[in-house]
Amino acid sequence: MTPAFSVILVNYNTGNELYRSLQSVVDELHGVSWEGVVVDNNSTDSSADVALEFAQNFSLIRNNENIGFSRGVNQGLAATLAPLVLILNPDCRLMAGAIAELKFELEEYPDCAIAGPKILNPDGSVQGTARGDPNMWTGLFGRTTFLGRVLPWLPVSRRNVVAASANRSNQPSAIVDWVSGACMLVRRDALETVGGFDERYFLYWEDADLCRRLRATGNHVRYVQAATAIHRVGQSSHTARADTVRAFHASAFLYYSTHVASKPFDLNRILARVILQVRCFLVLTRQRFRRT
Repeated sequence: MTPAFSVILVNYNTGNELYRSLQSVVDELHGVSWEGVVVDNNSTDSSADVALEFAQNFSLIRNNENIGFSRGVNQGLAATLAPLVLILNPDCRLMAGAIAELKFELEEYPDCAIAGPKILNPDGSVQGTARGDPNMWTGLFGRTTFLGRVLPWLPVSRRNVVAASANRSNQPSAIVDWVSGACMLVRRDALETVGGFDERYFLYWEDADLCRRLRATGNHVRYVQAATAIHRVGQSSHTARADTVRAFHASAFLYYSTHVASKPFDLNRILARVILQVRCFLVLTRQRFRRT
């Protein structure tokens, strides 16, 4: 009998955070038919052993190298069968009723391919995890940039934090361009239509890319306020900070060059590369100064 849900977590050195994440899934899906898999990307801590504590519910795939998030998710997809797939970061835990609320949205709207919850920081503040499609200017006015923090009222800044305006509405859910891959419930058939996650994205931006490709097939993406999860941002990638900064900017350029400026000699494409290279250099330089 095919289970109702597949749950996929891609893990790399998340320690005790993985335990809390897995336990939240077990609690949420009690009494429901489901299958789970943890894809471990050659962790050097004890987190893969933590996954074995949940062997009754989760199978464990051990990779001999860190193959990245996108390949890891696709690996998990190939090992599971259920029509609804919950993709969850190992540093993200579900709050009561989250999966039921996300499932309701997919059932209520047949052309909805992905439903993402309201994601909170551990202190209860809301993360900007439902956003507008990135464009040329979001590299300068992104939510983590200096200009984005100084000028948050500009439309280009607000484009990166759609969740803020969605949270102020009385609607239980809203159509958005994309939701965070830290926690999303996805229709398997929709995923298969677009070939799953694009494995060129090692880390970051794969969620924006996936949502954009799914929308191009006539589906839409929903942000669901009634469903909540808590996410310790960066816990799953903190151990190699410089590498993850470079991966973020490399993935950002891949996204821009794929969806925004695809022609090789497009001025916007060249400008995007320059902006992202400068931004990456500044972020790494700031981090080096902070450590000294």
